[in-house]
Amino acid sequence: MKNLRNLTQDEINLLEARSCVADDWSAVFVPQEFDIEYIYHTRFSGTVKLGAFRKEFTLPGGLKKHAGLRHVTLHNCELGNDVLIENVPNYIANYKIGDNCFIQNVNVLLTEGKATFGNSVEVSVLNETGGREVPIYDRLSASLAYILALYRHRTDLIERLKEMISDYTGQISSETGTIGNNVKIINTGTIKNVKIGDFCTIENSARLENGSINSNELAPVYIGDSVIAQDFIISSGAIIADAAKIIRCFIGQACHVTHNFSAHDSLLFSNCAFENGEACAIFAGPFTVSMHKSSLLIAGMFSFLNAGSGSNQSNHMYKLGPIHQGIVERGSKTTSDSYVLWPARVGAFSLVMGRHHHHSDTSDIPFSYLIEKDDETYLVPGINLRSVGTIRDAQKWPKRDKRKDPVQLDKINYNLLSPYTISKMIKALDILRNLQKLVGETSEIYYYQNTRIKGSSLKNALNFYSMAIHKFLGNSLIKRLEGTQFKDIEEVRRQLIPEVEEGLGEWLDLSGLIAPKSSIDKLMCAIESGKIRTLQEIEDAFNQLHNNYYRIEWTWAAQKIEEWYGICLKKITPQEIIRLVEIWKDSVVSLDEMLYADAKKEFSLTAKIGFGVDGSRMEKDEDFECVRGAFESNPFVTAVIQHIKNKKALGDELINRLQPIL
Repeated sequence: MKNLRNLTQDEINLLEARSCVADDWSAVFVPQEFDIEYIYHTRFSGTVKLGAFRKEFTLPGGLKKHAGLRHVTLHNCELGNDVLIENVPNYIANYKIGDNCFIQNVNVLLTEGKATFGNSVEVSVLNETGGREVPIYDRLSASLAYILALYRHRTDLIERLKEMISDYTGQISSETGTIGNNVKIINTGTIKNVKIGDFCTIENSARLENGSINSNELAPVYIGDSVIAQDFIISSGAIIADAAKIIRCFIGQACHVTHNFSAHDSLLFSNCAFENGEACAIFAGPFTVSMHKSSLLIAGMFSFLNAGSGSNQSNHMYKLGPIHQGIVERGSKTTSDSYVLWPARVGAFSLVMGRHHHHSDTSDIPFSYLIEKDDETYLVPGINLRSVGTIRDAQKWPKRDKRKDPVQLDKINYNLLSPYTISKMIKALDILRNLQKLVGETSEIYYYQNTRIKGSSLKNALNFYSMAIHKFLGNSLIKRLEGTQFKDIEEVRRQLIPEVEEGLGEWLDLSGLIAPKSSIDKLMCAIESGKIRTLQEIEDAFNQLHNNYYRIEWTWAAQKIEEWYGICLKKITPQEIIRLVEIWKDSVVSLDEMLYADAKKEFSLTAKIGFGVDGSRMEKDEDFECVRGAFESNPFVTAVIQHIKNKKALGDELINRLQPIL
């Protein structure tokens, strides 16, 4: 603050008449034009710098209060303009407070020692006993945390990453806390060593210690009733309320943690929603959701998860403590009262039903059901590809992205079908065909990774996976050729040449970011060698991979088209393209027809139980239709029908563009 002055003796006399005291009035500084009318019962200690008091706040219900100081002790504080602070029974110490702040009925607000505000706190994810600690910091992304947690075997990499985070922490550490502009803090207990961003609201909270609340005008943070938070970082747009308790946690952008939810040693990234239950040592990637009482997520890695009521896992298998961990890959669901004994790994977009004790690994068998029967785990491969719920989930996630901050920390790829999932389907086909060869095609039961697969389920899976692979490869081909009027086949071939070499080989899902393994390895080598030295450079690399996804994806898809169909894109003919488009159309339509049939189950006679409770069959149907609507007019059903029409038209349009060069 510039152009400050000392108080005049007349001003000091007037303040003392209003029950104000100071250890040293010469250490109190005010603006050149200053009205002391709005200061009562205030004690000044250490160096205190005040702003102007000009604003009048209008409270809910219409009550108006003027900016000023009433019944408060300030020690080594700097206040911006138009701040109202009143009824602080203890004191406010070592804080810089921004403009237009409203602070009322706060027990104590202080910074003590050189605070890091939650940065560099080590969160013991996955293994409660340690070994996978992730040091959190203000701008931690899910992708970087993934590397920190899972690549411990690359010790040089981990050490360099920890050094970078430590350097950042050293830069922001301070003996003075900050409260941004337009912050409201009311009816709150202890706030100690907490950095608070612009436009944050904290009301009726119990205790906040050693943390950062990275609120801003576009994505404000709300901290509500009876919240306890310790050793934390809360990202922009988050809501923590209703007696939630978070200890040693990173809370990502637009997360909701409410209704008595308890979490410790956990990382919760963008758009997670947690209510009622408990999380312990979890890595919750984007869109992890647990809403029910008696649900416990523990020692697991999740993303795009929907946890049913009473979902539970256990990380105590033997007697050495809670050392076991599990991974549930993206897009999975757990049903009510499901249970998994870690260690285990669940493939992407799978459904877990019942209790599972046999440590299965279905990571190469995605879109499956894991069902308990007679205390055994039965695997139904690929069945989720025909599930209307899977498609509905894929459609809802982008719509439910509540991040308003223009700087988005997590790079999220929403694609249901990608090189990541398609490569797993190709592996699954090899695995299932090999099982058939080894055991025989007529076998009723096959055994894989501590699971059982029925013969009929295996045969169906071969069909499901093949159709999905045809669909993805066809999508990629048609997308590559869209919008061009071809003069000759050479022009078509040139358009099919990949723009980049990057993308071949295995792909990874870094908790939302889908990228080639080779690209991630290259990034990690650059960190280890010192070529990349800053956290921002790492995030820029993630961002570049995310933005270039479709260019990189085509490099992978082009090679797979050649392998899968036995053709050479450099020599492809119009007839071969048309054949691929026809295969694609058949697969898309077949999958959509399965979705249509699955959706129809929601309108069956069984689904109508409980409707028209006191009436006839006709009244039951009428009541159901009034509440749920008719099947033919259901938005998802009409969307599936339209999707079939659109895809047929899209394929026909490409074929028509190829006609002149046949």
